[in-house]
Order: sequence, then C-alpha cells, then structure tokens
Amino acid sequence: MPAQIANHYIGGKLVPEAAGGESLRLENPATGEEFGISPMSSTEMADRAVAAAASAYRDWSETPVGDRVQCLFRYKQILEDNINDVADIVVQEHGKTKAEAIGSVRRGIDCIEFASAAPVLMMGRTLPQIAVSTSFCRTEDEGGVGIDSQVDRVPLGVCVGITPFNFPVMVPMWMWPMAVACGNTFVLKPSERDPFSTLREFELTKDAGFPDGVLNLVHGGPDVAKRLITHEDVRAVSFVGSTGVGESIYKTASGSGKRVQCMCGAKNHSIIMPDANRGAAVEGVLGSAFGNTGQRCLAGSVVVCVGDSGDWFVPALVEAAKGIKVGRGDEQGVSMGPLVSREARDRVAGFIESGVSEGADLILDGREGEMPSSGCFLAPTVFDRATPEMRIVREEIFGPVLTIMRAKTLEDAVEQVNRSEYGNMAVIFTDSGHAARRFQRTAQAGMLGVNVGVPAPMAVFPFAGWKKSFFGDLHANGEDAVRFYTESRVLVTRWL
Repeated sequence: MPAQIANHYIGGKLVPEAAGGESLRLENPATGEEFGISPMSSTEMADRAVAAAASAYRDWSETPVGDRVQCLFRYKQILEDNINDVADIVVQEHGKTKAEAIGSVRRGIDCIEFASAAPVLMMGRTLPQIAVSTSFCRTEDEGGVGIDSQVDRVPLGVCVGITPFNFPVMVPMWMWPMAVACGNTFVLKPSERDPFSTLREFELTKDAGFPDGVLNLVHGGPDVAKRLITHEDVRAVSFVGSTGVGESIYKTASGSGKRVQCMCGAKNHSIIMPDANRGAAVEGVLGSAFGNTGQRCLAGSVVVCVGDSGDWFVPALVEAAKGIKVGRGDEQGVSMGPLVSREARDRVAGFIESGVSEGADLILDGREGEMPSSGCFLAPTVFDRATPEMRIVREEIFGPVLTIMRAKTLEDAVEQVNRSEYGNMAVIFTDSGHAARRFQRTAQAGMLGVNVGVPAPMAVFPFAGWKKSFFGDLHANGEDAVRFYTESRVLVTRWL
C-alpha cells in the first residue's frame, strides 16, 4: 500500500500538494515502517493559505464574539467524540503511549474551553467623565462638557502558528482557538515529522461550522516557515520549538513588523531536600524525566540532591526507572514509547556518550535496556555526580536522560538552577514551608512547582518561560493570549 501524502487544508478544503516538490518520508518510530509523506517546499501553498485567511477575516472579525465561540463549543464536543481516533494517529506517527496521546488531546481541549470564554475575556473598560471641556460652553455658568473614555480589544488580522513534533494536537490549540475566538483568522504550519495528527485536528473544525478560510494549514520546512513569518498580510506569529530556531524567528518576524511570541528550549531542574516526601519525590521526578520519552519542554532533566537526600533518592529513582516498560505505544502495559525518529535517537545516544566521556557516573544505561529491536527506542538513562560544566547539564537533550548533581545547601542548589541560560521551569520537593518560600522567591524560572514534578499550567494561566526559553512579551494561554491576539483601541468622546 503506497504511503499517504499529507494534504494541505486551505479555505475549508483538503488541497493536495503539487507534484515534483521536495518531501519527507515518514516512518512509524516504533516499527520503522513507512506510513506517510510530508511535503516540504510549498511556499505557493503558504501564499494561498494566507490569501484565504485574509479573505475570510473581514466577515469573521465582524461576527459577534458570542457567535464565534459557538463554533468552539461544537468543536469541543466533536473532538471529545473523536478523541480515540485522533490519539491513535498520534501514537502511530509520534510514538507516544495511548494514555499520553489521550492526555495531550485533553490538555488541548482545556484550551478550547478557555477560549470559549472570549465574550468575557475580550471585554474592554470604560471611564465616564474622565475630564471636562469648557471650550464649547456658551456661558460661564454652563460649567463644561463631560468627556468619556473607553478602551476596546479588537482583533489583529491574519495570525500564523508554527508548532513542534512533540505535541502535534495540543500545542496548536495553545494558539488557534484563542486567535479565532478573538476574531482573527489563522494559518498553521505543523511539524513535518507528524503532520497527520494536526491535519485531522483541522479537518474536524469543518464539522464545527467554522467558515471557510478562518482556519488553514500548510505543510513544509524552513522555506515555508520563512514565507509565512515575513508575509505582508500576516500580523502575528506564534512559535514553539528549539531556542536557536525560535530566536531566529523572533528576530525575523519582529523585524518584519509582526507581533511575535516564541516558546523555546529548556533545561529544567528538580531540587530534592532531605525532608522531602520520598515517594512523592521519586514519582514526581520519574514522570517528569521520562514521560513522553523526555520529549517535552517541561521535562525535568536535571536533579539537584541537597545534603544527604541523594543517599535515599538515587537508589530509589534508579530502581523505579528500571521498572518502566519500553515499547510500542499501543501495547498494553507500555509506559514509555520510542523517540520520534532515528535521528533523534542517535542524537540522544550521542549525549549519553558525551556524559560518559566527561566523567559523570552512568548508573543506568538506556542503550542496554530491555526494548524492541526495531524502531527508535532508548530506555531510561540516569547519570549521577555530574558537574555544571558538562553538556548533559547545560544543553537540552530532549530524550529520556536524567542527570543528577549534588549540593550542600538549598542556596547552592538554587544557584545551580539559576546558572542555566534557560528559564522554563524548576521544582522543589520539601516538607518545609520556609524552604519552599525561599525557592519560590529566588529560583529564576517562569513556572515553578512545589512537590509537583511537572508544573504545567492549565490553560487559564500563561505558559510563562523566562530567559532563553522565551522570546517576546506576551506568553501563550491565559490572559496573555487574549492580549497577544488583540490590540487596544481607545475611544474618547464628547457630546456637545
């Protein structure tokens, strides 16, 4: 059976790629079997998608916000009804376990629910009688004419999203639901690694009643992304991906006059205090480091054990990691799937070799774990007694590799957190309110957790990375998203 070619979704229709362009052949990362082809060079399709979005913008932006969100209400139910089918596509092309795939779709549904509150979130503010004007008074006794002021939130226009492979359904929902609820139209370029999950997400919007052209999707590589972020009809760009690419997109798109938000890489730390609840600490770090095979920007990839906490934490963590069953995401009992591609597996294996050569103690080698012989698998890997200058401590690995360091005091541990050029998230495990408060006030990261392995904010709060984990002023989700996808319009009135 020939591999399926991913269609574009433009103007409410599936549009096939023109013959002869560059493409990427896709393999199921759990089996190595080819299942699809992703177009890579469709700059013409990018122009068509922006044109469709621009054409739909006027009518959609003038549609009452209460009517716009009715499409989101319907879409939420449609996605709920199709959640298993969508999750199955994610498992096939990305490699997540079925539970992880369903969980990620549900986190996307949270974003749909939040965006459905746009009639409240977009409300402006009014201040009557802010001043008095006497310039048109007929007599001195008349007093003056009152001046009222108000500020409204209005849509921008055509918005663009560029999303990564690791959450092909959820991350686009950080963007387009709020964008269209606020009255914008949208063009998405998903990752070329797993395009069919996102395509299915967009196909289902047709059944929800979104007018043609409000939502569009084009596949492609760097040339397509560059065309979208510099297009004269695009007003805003949202990006999630690596720091190098994100910084480049931020500079290019903002230099082209766009509003830009770029959520980027991370090197997240977990601090283990001696008084921590031992079971909670091990469980929290285990899920944070090895959930989604470590392929997420909130993966807790570095642990700092304070005082003698390493004496009990490290053996318990290694024993728990050995119990993780690695295999195909659709198999019963599997709790960790493959990496997304052979290239990703080889890159992560290179980091393991780097840690060994730099002198860290490799106490659990994921290259030797029990796992399928075919596919892009690595088992959980744990290094102990690493030092700050090592690559496995400094650089984002994006795989199931956990690095452990030691510190004498909480202050020393926080210093290790703050040395990182990234600032996505950091967590502490402790039973001390004093220690938790000290951590909260001094750790330099935008998302903090206390006795929580992955402090992923719900959609009502912003995804608030700091330092090189974020470029821009307004984050995804929460009230930041409303401000990002709208602009302020101030009205001053005087009635004579």
